[in-house]
Amino acid sequence: MKSLRRSKLENYEAILAALAKRPLTVDSIAYKTNMDCTVLGQYLESLMRNGLVVEKVTAKKKLYAITERGLSVFRTLSFQRYLEKIAKTIKTVNTLETAPTPIQSNEGEAETKG
Repeated sequence: MKSLRRSKLENYEAILAALAKRPLTVDSIAYKTNMDCTVLGQYLESLMRNGLVVEKVTAKKKLYAITERGLSVFRTLSFQRYLEKIAKTIKTVNTLETAPTPIQSNEGEAETKG
């Protein structure tokens, strides 16, 4: 079972993922990322300081949008996660291939080979 608690990097990635499709309000981002609005505000401030997210104020509401730089960072993080998943799969396959295999002896008892 995976832990419900995410790392800071995973929180940033979740926010960028939520904004990758279209600009959103704080409430919408909080809902999509399952984060408290106060904590989310701190993450958004950091993302804006680093040029990954911009704040767009309209007559009716305040929206947050991902920048080109933010999209590049998000794609890099997603690709890294993809590579980690492949590496884990390869490790699992290698472990299975090197595991001892039972063989039958002449008396019908299982022995371990390897």
